[in-house]
Amino acid sequence: MVLKGLCERIVASKCTSKSSTETVDSTQVPAYLKAGSSDSKFPKASFWSSIFTSGFSVVESFSESSASEKKAVHSRSSGWAAAVRKVVTSGSMRRFHERVLGSSRTDISSSDGDIWLLGVCHQISQQESSGGVDTNNGLASFEQDFSSKILVTYRKGFDAIGDSKYTSDVNWGCMLRSSQMLVAQALLFHKLGRSWRKSVDKPVDKEYLKILQLFGDSEASAFSIHNLLQAGKGYGLAVGSWVGPYAMCRTWEVLARIQREKNDLGEPPLPMAIYVVSGDEDGERGGAPVVCIEDAFKHCSEFSRGQTAWTPLLLLVPLVLGLDKVNPRYIPLLHSTFKFPQSLGIMGGKPGASTYIIGVQSEKAFYLDPHDVQTVVNISGDTPEPNSTSSYHCNVMRHIPLDSIDPSLAIGFYCRDKDDFDDFCSHASKLAEESNGAPLFTVAKSRSFSKQVSSNDVSGDNTGFEEDAFLGTDHVNDAGTNEDDWQLL
Repeated sequence: MVLKGLCERIVASKCTSKSSTETVDSTQVPAYLKAGSSDSKFPKASFWSSIFTSGFSVVESFSESSASEKKAVHSRSSGWAAAVRKVVTSGSMRRFHERVLGSSRTDISSSDGDIWLLGVCHQISQQESSGGVDTNNGLASFEQDFSSKILVTYRKGFDAIGDSKYTSDVNWGCMLRSSQMLVAQALLFHKLGRSWRKSVDKPVDKEYLKILQLFGDSEASAFSIHNLLQAGKGYGLAVGSWVGPYAMCRTWEVLARIQREKNDLGEPPLPMAIYVVSGDEDGERGGAPVVCIEDAFKHCSEFSRGQTAWTPLLLLVPLVLGLDKVNPRYIPLLHSTFKFPQSLGIMGGKPGASTYIIGVQSEKAFYLDPHDVQTVVNISGDTPEPNSTSSYHCNVMRHIPLDSIDPSLAIGFYCRDKDDFDDFCSHASKLAEESNGAPLFTVAKSRSFSKQVSSNDVSGDNTGFEEDAFLGTDHVNDAGTNEDDWQLL
């Protein structure tokens, strides 16, 4: 009743007794909210979540209608739209969003230990300060690192997506935006290195601008929301509908291939192979996903068209780690993945509200939030307009409890070369050994060997992958691991 009471109070002060019902363009309402829809794939979306998104839909439909439609509607009544718009612009809608889907905090305490942000440790703990470490410098370093990460949010005012009338992805595009952020970090690491930081007093780096241009909101941008939706049709992606982590990972695999074929003679927009680590595709389901070294070689070879044995590699690992919440046994393992030098974080968040998790401190998960609505920005040329890139960064360091995230998620890793991949395998095998029989994923040299080990129910006392041994143990996730389950939010 919170939203109802809030809106009624505002409407009562703004609307006259003669106000009539507003007309809303149904083409701008997300598919999962349309009345009478019988094929909704998102049973976990709550009643309150629907009310929340409906409010945004009203605002977007009015802001994006034609001038004549706006004039006609305004002549009847603008009270309800104005009231909802006031709620949104004043920040009330975000506060309501956080109340329904879980609150976030921005405080950082040195007593909670050091912060790990995509493979880098920022020392701010009080224990370290006694050893001569300046915790203020550690916090400043973390803040600069956090604010240098690329933020991609809801946008409004872009060209309509395909044949639809959607000119905004508000209420339904958060998983798409979260995935764009993860891939953008991979490109940053590849082009500029992990130590790169955005500077306010130096010329903008050209490679940085090229990366941002790839994620523009038009079909001309290689990794735009327009092209993602087109590439993901085979995995159920549709305008106005939510999508799960597994389908999102597979969509990036398809889109990268399409863009590579378009740039047959030059460097592809994504200069790295993509390896989606999932269960067996031969019909055998169950067990933790297996990072197969032979498969990694195969993806690299195909990407280079046989010219080199190894290329940079983007690994995406979609997982389901529970039913309604993450099984507590996986929380320490998820935390440890942020210590991998190859870490790209997690696409995940709350049910129906995806975020991009990039760091951890004790039980906290720091994230970039795609739910802020921003006007579309066109970044072109080597000298962009002042502050045109500011909407791609965030100085507000929000965090939520790590154990509160949705169990359906995807973890990303970037391996620059073969040595980096070997180092990743070493970290992954050690993590699997520490999992007490319930690893997030395992590593094997060949897929046939991993099947053999699974059928023989071998325990976790195996040696390294150099000896063709299976790393970690086989485990069936609480929610199962077939591809259909991985598409649930």
